[in-house]
Amino acid sequence: MIQRRHTTDRMSQSVTHKGVIYLAGQVGNAGDSVADQTRECLARVEALLNEAGSSTKHMLQAVIWMSDMKDFAEMNAVWDAWVPKGHAPARATGSAHLATPELKVEVIVTAAVAE
Repeated sequence: MIQRRHTTDRMSQSVTHKGVIYLAGQVGNAGDSVADQTRECLARVEALLNEAGSSTKHMLQAVIWMSDMKDFAEMNAVWDAWVPKGHAPARATGSAHLATPELKVEVIVTAAVAE
């Protein structure tokens, strides 16, 4: 069974299939600092995981897109404080043009449903 949440004609914010939760890319508030955008992204990720029956302790993979890699350390400071100790997912971070120039960070997470 496939379960979709917060679905529009274009996309779903989360899709659960066979015990795995796939999240759409989450962004913060355009124009905020990198740290604030990262905090907002991660709060949205956490809310979607909780809604789907999971948590940050069940993350499998994270892909992070940044508009400018010079902000990598600022993003990482927020990320490191957020990820539960001993539960870091496999992760990749790269640079990309995001949807608007004011966006600095986008986070995409895949997680297991909590057992």
